[in-house]
Amino acid sequence: MTTLSGSTQRLHAGLDTAPLRAKWGWIVCLGVVYVIAGFIALGSVMMATVASVFVVGVMMIVAGIAEIINAFQLKGWGKFLIWALLGVLYIVAGFVTFENPLFAAALLTLVLGGALVASGLVRIFLAFSMKRESPWIWVLLSSVVTLLLGFLILAHWPVSSVYVLGIFLGVDLVTAGAAWIGLGIALRRGGVQSAARPGS
Repeated sequence: MTTLSGSTQRLHAGLDTAPLRAKWGWIVCLGVVYVIAGFIALGSVMMATVASVFVVGVMMIVAGIAEIINAFQLKGWGKFLIWALLGVLYIVAGFVTFENPLFAAALLTLVLGGALVASGLVRIFLAFSMKRESPWIWVLLSSVVTLLLGFLILAHWPVSSVYVLGIFLGVDLVTAGAAWIGLGIALRRGGVQSAARPGS
């Protein structure tokens, strides 16, 4: 029964990934585009910072519109006014981001640095509270790196706001592209292996 169940699960897994295997080349191409865009962003971090700020502005405007639409679906004037006010504030903040991207970049960098410091401190506390048998030392090391990165960003603020967001965007694009390339190659290998099995 166990063997039959395992074979069925593998069959379903093969059926689920079959459409993706046929498009592994497109997935690899997408990853290559991501990697190229990431290196372009790393080559011009200031422009990448402005681009990331604009993306945040668009997201805030979209979120504000969604909040206002949601407000009309609520019952009661109190809840309606609160949600509508939040939506308006999101939209105004989005347009302010477009009007003054450098100020928005400075604010976002400050928030990012503070978030990294807070995350590092919390994870250091969790690392020391973990059992010694678990890999707590790796959690501690990654927490210290996060904490130091946050302090480094805050120590050079507001100058760091010119390049930090661009660097984060570039690194994120490169890592995402590498992940897509790895997925495409893995799908191709899986397709080649599955095609070779019937003839073997």
